[in-house]
Amino acid sequence: MEELLKDYLPIVIFIGISLAIGLALLLSAFIIAVHHPDTEKVSAYECGFDAFDDARMKFDIRFYLVSILFIIFDLEVAFLFPWAISLKEVGVFGFWSMMVFLGVLTIGFIYEWRKGALEWD
Repeated sequence: MEELLKDYLPIVIFIGISLAIGLALLLSAFIIAVHHPDTEKVSAYECGFDAFDDARMKFDIRFYLVSILFIIFDLEVAFLFPWAISLKEVGVFGFWSMMVFLGVLTIGFIYEWRKGALEWD
């Protein structure tokens, strides 16, 4: 039984250290933080909305479009890493299937670019 406990000791130490660091960061944020921010801090940021406004207000559809485009191209990169690592095992078929995948995404990117989805006026 002692051998089993010795095997789990590094995990317990890791959890303890991570909890201590997390609590220290949370407490330091409450201690160091400014409690009365100036008007510049609560003014509209990059998105153009007031910081403390109604959560159900309408906003531009371009925010949704940009987030969807980010997800699409972020997934492309997520598929490229495992493919690049296992390129020797997948062979020629795996190479050309990824080229077709990248081609479809490139055509979609060009379509979005031509339609003006990336323009922010």
